[in-house]
Amino acid sequence: MAKATAVDKRHFSKVVEIGCICCLNNLYEGSPAEIHHIGNGSMGKRASNDEVIPLCHIHHRTGGYGVAVHSGRNAWEDNHGTEQELLEQVRGLL
Repeated sequence: MAKATAVDKRHFSKVVEIGCICCLNNLYEGSPAEIHHIGNGSMGKRASNDEVIPLCHIHHRTGGYGVAVHSGRNAWEDNHGTEQELLEQVRGLL
């Protein structure tokens, strides 16, 4: 993965301003977010820097199985929608 450019960093800032997309969909707006590169279907390869969604630390990495994407992607997607669906939602909000 290439280092984030100035354009990438501006995009990340706009995405993070949305707040966690999972919290937003659960009617909890304004949850602080961090960048999550969506899975791209190939083992070990991260998505490009424009394929990112905003997730709070709980929905990203600390929430446990089914709550955090990195604690069980399939269960997480059952609860929140696919990463691709959420990416399309984020793009619509930008």
